[in-house]
Amino acid sequence: MYFGASASALQRLVEQLKLEAAVERIKVSQAAAELQQYCMQKACKDALLVGEPRSCALF
Repeated sequence: MYFGASASALQRLVEQLKLEAAVERIKVSQAAAELQQYCMQKACKDALLVGEPRSCALF
């Protein structure tokens, strides 16, 4: 599969795989619940939901 790949490319691949292996995994249902809770906590400050009358600072 990796025939002809350079040593540096293989080293980068190993480092990437190490990073991915170290990621803490949680169930999708738990992640969804946490995301929903976060969104509900921040909803009162969300300009799209609150409808603040001021214009966008980018324009």
